[in-house]
Amino acid sequence: MGKKLVIIEDWCKGCGICVEFCPVKVLTIKDGKVKLIDEDKCIKCGICELRCPDFAIYLEVKENVESVNAGE
Repeated sequence: MGKKLVIIEDWCKGCGICVEFCPVKVLTIKDGKVKLIDEDKCIKCGICELRCPDFAIYLEVKENVESVNAGE
């Protein structure tokens, strides 16, 4: 399964809590909204998702097509 960091900019209030808690410092606040600086360096730990009070950032989990069809 792959994970992707998703940011809902309309929900972000730019508080910076996710930026402060990011262990690899790949988040920043730009123009009052959180931005992902370097997707390749993101370890997809989910701390930003846990700390965001506005639910504006989350990890989307995508299952491989093969694993979904494996049980058929």
